[in-house]
Amino acid sequence: MKRLLLVFIISLFFIQPSYSQRFDFSTLKNNSEVRQVRRLLNSQVRWANKANFEKFISTYDSEYMNSDGFDIETYSNLVKDIWATYDKIRYSIKIKSISVNGDEARAELTETSNAMIPLPETSYNGELSSVSDSIYYFRKTDGKWKVISDSVTDETTSMMYGEAKDLDIKLTVPTTIDPDTEYTASLEFVPPKDTMAIASIASDIIEYPQKPTEEIFRVMPEDNILERLFTSNTKNANEYIVASIGITKTSVCDLSVKLSLTGFGYKIRRVNVNGAGEKEE
Repeated sequence: MKRLLLVFIISLFFIQPSYSQRFDFSTLKNNSEVRQVRRLLNSQVRWANKANFEKFISTYDSEYMNSDGFDIETYSNLVKDIWATYDKIRYSIKIKSISVNGDEARAELTETSNAMIPLPETSYNGELSSVSDSIYYFRKTDGKWKVISDSVTDETTSMMYGEAKDLDIKLTVPTTIDPDTEYTASLEFVPPKDTMAIASIASDIIEYPQKPTEEIFRVMPEDNILERLFTSNTKNANEYIVASIGITKTSVCDLSVKLSLTGFGYKIRRVNVNGAGEKEE
């Protein structure tokens, strides 16, 4: 989700007329454009944290198309669905760099989002967290900067409930791969003492609406590492690797064994497939 900024810095220039020939005014103009792009990103943070859809989506160009092949209509529907499902997400961004070339600009960001997600009709409270490294592209039209495209170079999302919130879960995947290429996804974590852990690893194409993941749960091996082999798709799409985990405890009551779920969750990593999102000839 979206790539939003918490803090921005504005530099002020005080130039005396007698020293004006010492300054490169093209540099000053470029700095002004950089500040405008920074302010645009800052406004995205503000509107997203207020869940103001109209203001937020107004920062995007009508010709927007991202690296997953989502146009402005698809992306708008995705944002609405996310905010309807998780209404208290807090967004932030760390800007790594901004460069401007005429009416085009590029920004590299680290984006984070966090939310508490109670599970209805249960005592489970969940935590949602996401971190991504992103590149945003901007175009200036009629004097206003707007987002024309973006791509995510690396992304990890976690949604954990109960005892799963305290686990150190590692999901290892390649960040980029060619189409129709085999690769391994590896899940590793140490379950709490006196519990049994089950898990599954599945692959999903990034699309909207997202289709349900096919899960096949297995008991975690003794070395606490579960691996699965995948072949990247040939559908001009990027992929998500979804690891699902469950933590269970057994108890004996009246000579019967009861199995209770004490924690569960999901860890999701992005796998970018070379050429994904590009228009096919």
